[in-house]
Amino acid sequence: MVAERSPISIGLTDQQNILEVRDISKAFPGVQALSQVNLRLSNAEVLALIGENGAGKSTLMKILAGIIRPDAGDVYFNGRKVLFNYVRDAERLGIVLIHQELNLVENLDVASNIFLGRERTYAGPLRLIDQRNYSKAAVILKRVGLDCAPNIRVSQLALGQRQLVEIARALSVKAKVLIMDEPTSSLTSAETFRLFDIISELKQSGVSVVYISHRLKEVELIADRVVGLKDGANSGELQRSEINHQTMVQMMVGRELKQLFQDQRRVRTEVQPVLEVKNLRTGLGHEPIEFVVNQGEIVGLSGLMGAGRTELAEVLFGIRRPLGGEVLLNGKKLPFGTTGAAIKAGAILVPEDRRTEGLILSSSVATNINLPSLKRLSTGGLRSFKRERQLSEKMCAELNVRTPNIKQVVGLLSGGNQQKIVLAKWLACNPSLLIFDEPTRGVDIGAKSEIYALMHDLADRGVAILMISSDLEEILGMSDRVIVLHQGSIAGELSKIQLTEEAIMHLSTGGHLR
Repeated sequence: MVAERSPISIGLTDQQNILEVRDISKAFPGVQALSQVNLRLSNAEVLALIGENGAGKSTLMKILAGIIRPDAGDVYFNGRKVLFNYVRDAERLGIVLIHQELNLVENLDVASNIFLGRERTYAGPLRLIDQRNYSKAAVILKRVGLDCAPNIRVSQLALGQRQLVEIARALSVKAKVLIMDEPTSSLTSAETFRLFDIISELKQSGVSVVYISHRLKEVELIADRVVGLKDGANSGELQRSEINHQTMVQMMVGRELKQLFQDQRRVRTEVQPVLEVKNLRTGLGHEPIEFVVNQGEIVGLSGLMGAGRTELAEVLFGIRRPLGGEVLLNGKKLPFGTTGAAIKAGAILVPEDRRTEGLILSSSVATNINLPSLKRLSTGGLRSFKRERQLSEKMCAELNVRTPNIKQVVGLLSGGNQQKIVLAKWLACNPSLLIFDEPTRGVDIGAKSEIYALMHDLADRGVAILMISSDLEEILGMSDRVIVLHQGSIAGELSKIQLTEEAIMHLSTGGHLR
């Protein structure tokens, strides 16, 4: 039983480093997450931590934030050895973690989330919330560039806006060490650069930042130093002058990767519409939405946060009901508000938030993969465990899911492997339309390469793909053409030869095709 309720100082080390870990190890059932990992963080430094999914990055950061205890090894803060028993122990010293998977209370408002557990209250037995919390929250929200009222419920915000609330909460603690785990995974390009400005301001004020990201271009822009992890162990370190895309990839995966985006795909001579959207009124824009996705085509859907991309995907998949219009799949009209009809017709949606909308985290790999196919795998209403095992093993092999076995609980797997399992369960249904909302959010470059190759293969086999992404490089590299949304309506459509970042941003901000 752990009795201490505050960090314990034990001895001294080099005080040039604000934070240092020595020979940290941590194991979970069936997995050695960390093995004798070392890391140091200097004062006012931006240290990037990179590695494939499952390399141990998030586990190490949870140890530094007081969420979990290591099995072995030591943590030093400002030259003193410390033990963290609770998150509050780390926060008292000024170590704050912004989680990759959002950690907000959705039924509370924004201000309550920002100051949760640290609320200013009026004196008295009722402990009423002081309204000055809201004025303080408004100042922090302005700092992170989030234009919303501090009294709005978090459940009413888009995923990217929630990410900014997480950042605002971390800033409210007045951190000395700020750990950012995939902080831009749901942010637009403009919001990402605003975050970089915030990081620069924090660095100038003496704050140290640990920045975890699979977006290596971001690492090149902001990192003073890079540390790599692979299979739970240190894989290398790069100084500022050594940081480039190729050296980081080599350090992460131990090999050279094929080109992420294929230059050529099979050219289809016949144009066969799979998805036809006609006069669709979602209620978000003034103009009705109309477009087509053809067989074997990857159509990118771009736009700023709040443009209505995810909402459109949910209408197409039957989660939301539109105000009017038609959606045709393979020439047949889909009923609105019925996901079962969409799945039966051959449409699937891989959601943006895989953990809450795409998976049952407490269930096994096999259970998650087989769930949509149980009826097909059963005989006379009786489950065939043999068929279920064969299907789940087949899909894990095809998508290179890294798991000890198909009985492993999905919540214990890395983000990239979780994304592959979401894909596996739907691809087992042999879809004709794949709606992909942020396909590589929080996914390492190795898994990203595999997902891109899979998408190309599916398109070559005739599957129509509608891909929503906030990553402009992904949109440019993967799309045959791009539809750009602005304020709930289509601002324009760009062919392959018209695709540039400037053209997409021009339409995203309300401009017109030139």
